[in-house]
Parts: sequence; C-alpha cells; structure tokens
Amino acid sequence: MKAIYEYLDYRRYMQEFYEERKRCSAFSWREFSHLAGFSSSNYMKLVCDGKTRLSKVGVERVAMAMELEGSAKEYFAQMVVFADSGDEAKKNAALKRMRELAKENKVRTLSADAYAYFSEWYNPVLRELAPMNPGAKPMELSKLCYPEISATEIRKTLDFLIQMGLLKKHDEYHYEQTEKVVMGVAGMVPPAMRPMHRQMAKLAMDAIDNVPVEDRSFAGATMGISRDTYRRIACEAEKFRQKVVAIASEDKHGEQVYRLNLQLFPLTRRQEENHG
Repeated sequence: MKAIYEYLDYRRYMQEFYEERKRCSAFSWREFSHLAGFSSSNYMKLVCDGKTRLSKVGVERVAMAMELEGSAKEYFAQMVVFADSGDEAKKNAALKRMRELAKENKVRTLSADAYAYFSEWYNPVLRELAPMNPGAKPMELSKLCYPEISATEIRKTLDFLIQMGLLKKHDEYHYEQTEKVVMGVAGMVPPAMRPMHRQMAKLAMDAIDNVPVEDRSFAGATMGISRDTYRRIACEAEKFRQKVVAIASEDKHGEQVYRLNLQLFPLTRRQEENHG
C-alpha cells in the first residue's frame, strides 16, 4: 500500500487499507467498523462508497482504527475536509496543508532500475548519516560508521546517492535528503533486497557482542502456528514497520543511524513436507 501522502481521496485510502488488511487476514467491513467504534456493521463501506461522510469525531475514530498518528493523522483529516467541505476557502486551505505535509514527509519508491541501492548496507546508512553531520568529510563519516568503511568508499557512495537523486549537495560536505523515506516496490523485494537482508542480519549478529545493551533492543518468540496465523502475524509486522517508518520520518533531530530488522521464519518443516 502506498504512503498516505500519495493520496488525495480519503475514501480511496480507506478502501485500499481495507483491501490490504483483507489480503492478510479474514478482515471484514464489520470488523473495520467495530475498530472505529461504529455500531453499524457496514458504516465504513458506506463511507468508502460515498454514501455518507465522516464527522470530526468520525475522523478521529477512523484514524485510530487505521493506526494513523502524528502528521499522517493530520493528513487524513485534511483529506476529509478537502473532499467533503462545501466551503471553497476551506478546501483550498486543506489542500495547501496536505501539500505541506506531503513535502515534509516525502516518500521515494525505487523502481526496478534502482536495485543497486539495496546492494550494500552502507548506501541507506550514508543517506541518513551525511545530512545528519553537515561539514563532515569522508574520513570523519568513515569513523562514524559501524563497522568502519573506507573514505574512498564513502566518496563513491555519496556520488552514487547524488546521481540517484537521493541526496542533494549544497556547499562542500553539506548534503540534504531529497525524500524523507525510501522504499522498494513490493514486486522487487525478493530478488533485490536479499543482499541487504543478508548484510543487515550479519550486522545484527555482530551487534549482540559489540553494542552496549542499553543501545540495542533484541527480542524474539518461538511459537507453533498455522499458515493462516503466520499470514496474520506477518501482516501485523508490516503494519508495525510502516508505523515505525512514520515515527522516524517525523524526527527532525537525528543523532545516530539505526536499523530495525523484523524477522519471522520457520524453524521446522510442515508435516506434509516431512511426509512427502
């Protein structure tokens, strides 16, 4: 599902949210309405079909049901005003605010020709680190990386990020992100992201021994589940990842570059595989 800032129609956003959840679980309009606190089991469908509108209270409830917070929640509320207000001045003001929020929370989706970005773990790291340290030379950035990479590789990576349009260079050693968030399109994930996943998993292993406990968070659960439950958990994990990205995009005072790995994988074979 696209980032909320790519939508102008709140009904379309709600519809696609519903369809995304339904793909992952037995989600229904009844459950969607219930999550938003509406007694009518098909109220959310009526809203999406344009047969009714959301009140101010309704906006709050629906935003809560879709787990929208901060600027994403405000953007959703402005979409409702833009779509439903009969006052032209209010509509224009809402659209203006939507554009401001979209600009502040830019999301870049990389297409198939940008697989190279995900080939090395330090590409996204330098994209975050360089703007965070204005004036820092490649050797200084090198020493901030864990593990360290050469100043030569830093220079090559920064040039690559500028060429890709992911960083903009102002004065010497002063960089700015062109977008707040970079994502891969869903279809490219299996082949393109494997190098990144391998490298980040290795870095996570190293962090267990080399990063102080107070600076890292590791947790896990081993459980016996069905395929349907796996799909539900995977869907919840993706929702959580998107929520974390939204929270991080609102941080204007970054101090370090962190990586969040969400891993859910089998430790045993299915019974039918064992008997086959």
